[in-house]
Amino acid sequence: MTRLEQTLLIVEDDPGLQRQLKWCFGNEYQLVTAETQASAIAQLRRYEPAVVMLDLGLPPDPTNASEGLKTLSEILSLAPNTKVVVVTGNDEKQIAVQAVGMGAYDFYQKPVDPDLLGLILARAFRLHELEQENQVLSRVGEAAPLEGILANSPEMLVACRTVEKIAPTDVTSLILGESGTGKELLAQALHRLSPRAEGRFVAINCAAIPDTLLESELFGYERGAFTGAEKQTLGRIEYANSGTLFLDEVGDLPMTLQAKLLRFLQERVIERLGGRKEIPVNVRVVCATHRDLRQLIEEGKFREDLYYRISEVAVAVPPLRDRVGDAVLLARVFLQRFTKDYGKPIRGFSQDALAAIESHPWPGNVRELENRVKRAVIMAEGNQVTAACMELETTDEDLGFNLREVRESAERRAVIRAISHANSNISRAAEILGITRPTLYSLLNKHSIKA
Repeated sequence: MTRLEQTLLIVEDDPGLQRQLKWCFGNEYQLVTAETQASAIAQLRRYEPAVVMLDLGLPPDPTNASEGLKTLSEILSLAPNTKVVVVTGNDEKQIAVQAVGMGAYDFYQKPVDPDLLGLILARAFRLHELEQENQVLSRVGEAAPLEGILANSPEMLVACRTVEKIAPTDVTSLILGESGTGKELLAQALHRLSPRAEGRFVAINCAAIPDTLLESELFGYERGAFTGAEKQTLGRIEYANSGTLFLDEVGDLPMTLQAKLLRFLQERVIERLGGRKEIPVNVRVVCATHRDLRQLIEEGKFREDLYYRISEVAVAVPPLRDRVGDAVLLARVFLQRFTKDYGKPIRGFSQDALAAIESHPWPGNVRELENRVKRAVIMAEGNQVTAACMELETTDEDLGFNLREVRESAERRAVIRAISHANSNISRAAEILGITRPTLYSLLNKHSIKA
């Protein structure tokens, strides 16, 4: 947020001093003024300023600090995160100390020194900004639907709720979604929430291992089973006993292994390569794939009986382009991580970067977003990440023709975008949308959006 976007409320009944303060700080902050306790509270409610400069000598008795202290108490009660800088006369230092003890951020004694007062105000605004960022990150952590997963879109929350429901059971689950959508993260969350959480989570990518080696990786082998088999070796299935086995890209399993996997899922026993002994294994199986298994079944490349065996419950993970608002949410979290990792003084995204993040189709999904933010942090030269840093361009959105649906969709997307751009600050989001806070709350309820 630039200084001109930061609101400073000046509570001062002296017109001359009020004009002086406007002249000193009018070009740096959005100034709001008040002369009395009542007008100060009204302006506080309306503008929700980050910082208040409060003269303790207010009407009806400007020579006494009681009205100012009363105003301070009410400001801190209504807006405890607001930073209040009290302004006092030379002979009121004890009262200033009392005000700080009540919760004021700092005090300043008249006459006004613009440079010193400006430094105090800048520090107050910076502290307020840091506290707000910390609260936002805390809320993101609290609102995370599953550990390790960041999402605010209804589409992704449905997938997370499904994982929560099936985790306590032992059903074999199939997670469907494009590459880079976080299928393994959902599988890990399912394992953590299950009664098998103390057991191992064993993952194997069926597409990354050659067919000739995949069988021994899954089922293990006995000594002498083939050239080079010098000792008995457990397979991934047996190693995951009492835990969870995650078969990623199960759609790439060769047909011969599909038959062996089906037998294991039916009988819950395995035979190592070169062995004759049936070994019982107690393991939960979670599969994932980015491929269309029904299409593979029609093409004769995937067994239909295996499909029904592994998909007792299917969880669809939406692509990032269909998760309204999540791209900006994730981008901010990645930015925080990489600026810390690389020690770069980057404070946020520019407006063109936020627009580009929202409009980009993200064919590589979350993985692509993470990589682009990482590259942008490394390459950025200023204190903001721009669309150019991320090598993104804003594209036009293809809308439908049903006017009611278009209006509803546009309204909902605009609200989610505003919430994302404002870092969940309701007042700021309402300002971006050009509406009042009550109207924004009504829209949040109407579209079932949680800020």
